[in-house]
Amino acid sequence: MPELPEVETVRIGLSRFLPGRVIASETHDWPKGFPNADADVQEFLIGAEILGVKRRAKVLIIELSSNYSLVIHLKMTGQLVYVGEGGRFGAGHPSDSLVGQLPDTSTRVTLTCTDGSRLFFNDQRKFGWMRLLPTAEVPNIDFFKKVGPEPLADDFTADDFRERIRKRPNGLIKAVLLDQTVVAGVGNIYADESLWGAKIHPAERVRNIGDSKLNTLFNELRAVLQLSIDKGGSSDKNYVDAEGKRGSYLSFANVFRREGKPCPRHPDTNIIKTRVAGRGTHTCPKCQKEPA
Repeated sequence: MPELPEVETVRIGLSRFLPGRVIASETHDWPKGFPNADADVQEFLIGAEILGVKRRAKVLIIELSSNYSLVIHLKMTGQLVYVGEGGRFGAGHPSDSLVGQLPDTSTRVTLTCTDGSRLFFNDQRKFGWMRLLPTAEVPNIDFFKKVGPEPLADDFTADDFRERIRKRPNGLIKAVLLDQTVVAGVGNIYADESLWGAKIHPAERVRNIGDSKLNTLFNELRAVLQLSIDKGGSSDKNYVDAEGKRGSYLSFANVFRREGKPCPRHPDTNIIKTRVAGRGTHTCPKCQKEPA
């Protein structure tokens, strides 16, 4: 599943093309992927102008002039591909549909605009969805009510971060970072990278981590997320853009998928891979001392 930087990369790309376009028609082949009443589609989607593209956690929101929004979760294999005036952009699970002829067998939803441009929602495994909701009700979706703050938000401070983390004093720090109700959008890659940056072992209990270390973790987390956005997302096997180019973040990663390779801080010590919080976890045994 894409993490926050990957979904943000999609948002940035689509924001270059979609605003101002008017939706003329819609087709879909998978009702669970487009669970919307035909009457709502005709009244609030068809003929609506796209106002902008937003992101909350790992979810995309396309706001419409009808005071409705399309809320989109890519899940494991979702893609959004724009083809039309001004170019082509897309991102998601790698397959020929990102660079080939569309629609194809993975296309679940096609939105056609009045200028002939189209937005394709492709999803090979059919876990993703595109819901049409009143814009005012979007924040009331169960997921949005439960999800934590955006880690890169200007008003999200180190004090806020520590307060939220410390609500799970007995939790393993990696498990707490991955908990979307604590902080939004952090997945396995960026948990490992930020914990290495802060020299904290992923299996350390929150109660044993001092404020200074949590402040460092806050800064490291924000830094690795922003770097990944700047690099176009990770090069994870499930994420490429419309030209088939992989995001380049993992070429700059310090520990993730680097097991058996030297730690950037300690060339005499190799990165190891274990399991913490049920996830494959990468650490440096010298940088990140395992809890006793």
